[in-house]
Amino acid sequence: MQLVDNDTFLSRLSSLFQSSKEHGTIWLTHKRLTHDGDDATMDVGDDTREYPCIIRVTDGEDVTFSTHITSGQLNKFLNAYGTLLKSSMNTLRKRDKKREKVRAEKLAARKQGLAEPVPIEGPKRGNGRRKRQRRVKAAQKQDAARQRMEEEKTKV
Repeated sequence: MQLVDNDTFLSRLSSLFQSSKEHGTIWLTHKRLTHDGDDATMDVGDDTREYPCIIRVTDGEDVTFSTHITSGQLNKFLNAYGTLLKSSMNTLRKRDKKREKVRAEKLAARKQGLAEPVPIEGPKRGNGRRKRQRRVKAAQKQDAARQRMEEEKTKV
């Protein structure tokens, strides 16, 4: 991992966005840098120290670099960084609304199926007995599914 200054970081990140415009993935990691050489402890007390931030960038293969941002430089850096991200995010993949619509339709059909009771008709003995047994079993499953849905609604 290569540590660079803030301006170099932004220019290299911009060129990385341009190179991966057609295809590729870029991972950005933001963290508070707390390593002082000692063991890290999380004290909730009145800690007045200011910690720098570290931002890491990788494309998962050969490009990896990072920068440190002190609290005094944070506002200036975040303005430039935010502008760069907004201008680079226009190449994101569009949502697949067709697939979402199919899922929503299936869910609606399932809910409608639970709303309509399964008709139990036919003779208890003789021809049609097995058909009636299947319908009774389907009605029991439907009741169990309704109860599960009601339990889920009460949990939320």
